[in-house]
Amino acid sequence: MTATIALVDDDRNILTSVSIALQAEGFVTRVYSDGEVALKAFAENPPDLAVLDIKMPRMDGLELLRRLREKSRLPVIFLTSKDDELDEALGLAMGADDYIAKPFSQRLLIARIRAILRRAESALGTGEGGGEAAQPVLERGRLQMDPARHRVTWHGDNVTLTVTEFLILETLASRPGIVKTRNQLMDAAYHDDIYVDDRTIDSHIKRLRRKFRQVDKEFDAIETLYGAGYRFADD
Repeated sequence: MTATIALVDDDRNILTSVSIALQAEGFVTRVYSDGEVALKAFAENPPDLAVLDIKMPRMDGLELLRRLREKSRLPVIFLTSKDDELDEALGLAMGADDYIAKPFSQRLLIARIRAILRRAESALGTGEGGGEAAQPVLERGRLQMDPARHRVTWHGDNVTLTVTEFLILETLASRPGIVKTRNQLMDAAYHDDIYVDDRTIDSHIKRLRRKFRQVDKEFDAIETLYGAGYRFADD
């Protein structure tokens, strides 16, 4: 099926140019110049992925994402102002799957859209090759991960993760005690030679810990080995 991409930006030039580029790649697009209108439209007819500008009047991208995450795991890419680290950190902390700084390459944006859609299909078990056996449930101590249902629990409590968070955690938990470098985690969560800097992986790890500590204040299963990377401890 053709994926539908929603674009939300108050800059009509960006809406037009990106929409044309996406349609040329075979995507269906919906464009919105207002966050409130987009939120209502998403509830009535959800797209497959949304690209949100952060700086918008009335309802900015951060508020739109916050309200989306109350009910949906819709994959989201943020458009941020160049070098605005605060926006990037906030967006990732609130559940965005990725971000790209303006001015941006349309080719890079399209590559990231494709990568996130493939990750979503893989994690939800809806990609091509549906005849393959479902991935087994992964159990590591108090952690249980069900890739087919994109479901994660810790000591029986549900933990809601984005596709990116799920794949990073799965990479760590698949081999407990083994240190995974940032580059290895990037390879697991980002494909197609897309550049992602260390801050992005670190932000995902911080958000993973925060989510697990909401159900277990003593959660410490994701360990940092400074200068080396991260590992999962299932004791």
